[in-house]
Amino acid sequence: MGIKKKRGPSISVRNGLRRMGDDIKKARLRRRLKMTIVAERAGISRETLAKIQKGDPGVSMGNYAMAIFAIGLGVEWMNLAAIEKDFTGQVLDEQRIPLRARDKGKPGI
Repeated sequence: MGIKKKRGPSISVRNGLRRMGDDIKKARLRRRLKMTIVAERAGISRETLAKIQKGDPGVSMGNYAMAIFAIGLGVEWMNLAAIEKDFTGQVLDEQRIPLRARDKGKPGI
């Protein structure tokens, strides 16, 4: 048996993380916050913050969240995967609705 190679993130994910990291850096600079201050507020190291600002996919989502919060960008990002916005899932659910329903306790007629 061979060693299974771990696949990295897709190009679109890497590009999105780079863009997010760049936006985090720009927001920090606009607020004139030093990296050490943001890292301390976020409870992470300065090195981890530097990785976040570069869009490193190896940094945990929790650390990205803490950096975003420490800079003061709010919590709107928490709604990215909100179930109300899952339109594809809603359509799939509607397609699975049975045409008629039966009581489980009564035999079919």
